[in-house]
Amino acid sequence: MPERIGFVGVGRMGSNMARRLKEQGFQITAVYDLNTAAAQALAQELGGEACTQLKQVTRLSDVVITVVTDDAAMKRIYSGGLLSRARGKLFINCATVTPDLHVKLEAKAEKAGAQSLEACMASSIPQAREGTLYLMCGGKLEAFERAKPILEKLSASLRHIGPAGKAAQVKALVNMVMNINTAGLAEGLGLGAALGLDVAMLREVFSQTGARSRVLETDGEDMQNREHGCFFSAAHAAKDSGIALKLAKGQGMNLPLASATKKQYDKMVKEGLGELDKSGIAELTFKGRHPQR
Repeated sequence: MPERIGFVGVGRMGSNMARRLKEQGFQITAVYDLNTAAAQALAQELGGEACTQLKQVTRLSDVVITVVTDDAAMKRIYSGGLLSRARGKLFINCATVTPDLHVKLEAKAEKAGAQSLEACMASSIPQAREGTLYLMCGGKLEAFERAKPILEKLSASLRHIGPAGKAAQVKALVNMVMNINTAGLAEGLGLGAALGLDVAMLREVFSQTGARSRVLETDGEDMQNREHGCFFSAAHAAKDSGIALKLAKGQGMNLPLASATKKQYDKMVKEGLGELDKSGIAELTFKGRHPQR
């Protein structure tokens, strides 16, 4: 019989992951979110219980999937009752948080007689709904094997990277490079527009030359058309670049491109643009768009 699944954090990612698993025959027994209206609506949709306390999620579930925003949120839920009577439970943590925190969470879970696994996502909302996420996992192999039947229904590609914290390191590097590419694309298209070049033509040339990149496919048209509906926010880009830079500092390395990119995303947050998609960095580079302060 499939394990009962609870969700902590049912924003756009968490809610669509829950819908996908429900469609695949899993029982979604518990839902928790600080946005109680969102939790109640999803619980009603999926036939689970909207919990007002974290310990209720653990009590009603065999496996708890957490999809929260950052280190502070993750620490808050783990100290807020999630590990109450957690013996025998599995916690799958999907947030992009610092690698060291994943190591600490694994230790906390094991002390409570439970298992913990990081499942870092290198995809976005449509992939969560379709079950085509790219998932990188870190933790003990026993936890990975237990989680595998669930994660396989959420992903098109699933791999175990290594012990706790290692998948989070890889995810930080993925997002660091993605953010650099996004910032570079915005500058290239922005300069082209300032020179009077046709941006659609420029995107086509980029796609056939060394300027080609994944972000050109996902963000290029949005940058041109100023369509920045959020799939991965500028605020999250700033946070994730910060995680990578902290790892670099620990290795005594200087990463000038990553540092400059983080400054741009930090500026977006400061300018009130943090909830735009990361493609919104083009608003800082195209002439005549966002007023520079």
